[in-house]
Amino acid sequence: MKQPDVTVVLPVRDGEPFLGESLDSVRGQTLTNWELVVVDDGSTDGSPTILDCAAADDPRIRVLHRPPRGVAAASNEGFREARAPLVARMDCDDVSLPGRLETQVQWARSHPDWSVVGCQVECFPRKAMTDGMRKYEAWLNGLVEPVDIGLEMYVESPLPNPGILFRREAFLDLGGYRDGPFPEDYDLLLRMHREGHVLGKVPEVLLRWRDSEKRLTRNDSRYSRNAFRRLKAHHVATSFAGGGEVQVWGAGREGRLWRAALANEGVRVVRFFDIDPKKVGRVLGGGASVLHWRELPDHRGLPLLCAVAVWGARAEIRQSLDTMDFAEGDDYLFVS
Repeated sequence: MKQPDVTVVLPVRDGEPFLGESLDSVRGQTLTNWELVVVDDGSTDGSPTILDCAAADDPRIRVLHRPPRGVAAASNEGFREARAPLVARMDCDDVSLPGRLETQVQWARSHPDWSVVGCQVECFPRKAMTDGMRKYEAWLNGLVEPVDIGLEMYVESPLPNPGILFRREAFLDLGGYRDGPFPEDYDLLLRMHREGHVLGKVPEVLLRWRDSEKRLTRNDSRYSRNAFRRLKAHHVATSFAGGGEVQVWGAGREGRLWRAALANEGVRVVRFFDIDPKKVGRVLGGGASVLHWRELPDHRGLPLLCAVAVWGARAEIRQSLDTMDFAEGDDYLFVS
């Protein structure tokens, strides 16, 4: 059998309501030399029947029925079973636009140094989207170049997992997804970033990303804001804050939450900086004083984390730090 250009890995558990639409979006791709490896993770609804019928109709589809083990284990098995050097992830409720695989494969071939090729996304259904989700979508789609993705890695996951194409070798070399009390997809991207892998994005919408009440990100504690923050703090502590002490711009709630998360990783926040005169002069938990942000040039010796949750504030902070000759990525990082 001819080697496929790309393998699509699709973990499924009880995905009956949208599974047919997702499968149709793969079968409708302009690139036809693909294989689809579906790992049925213990479904109890009609998903197994839908999958078996699809596999009977199309030899490019392979279905692995397994007892429930979780999305990380199911996805990892799909990658191990993949026959192509490039592997695209999908979820069973999302829709890949017709040119997705062809475009991402072309980009992977023309950017051989990229380990990850993401894409822009369109969240749907549009009528149900909150203002927060619209801002998140705009932020995601605004990060395209690897350098921009790298600088915002600790703000939020900059590449939606179901829209990513991986180099299979890089994925397996890092051990794939890890199972734990954290978002497994974001953890993998953070590990790849720390190991020097290049993460880029096609500047084109190639995936329709469904936002529904049944998404794991809405119903599983592993995808809560606290779980994301704990994970980010762990990776910051083991890379950027290797000396065990940091400074934080932002003495509000977000900054204080980061102080606690870093403390759990053995990292001490020495001082805070803020623009609010009501906060300047206070002493927060752990004995860290709050200084005015204009005093930053006098304290260049420690890494700086910018933990301000207000939308739009990052651009102003970045401009201020740049005028002080602080280098983003070396002297400071944005976190959220």
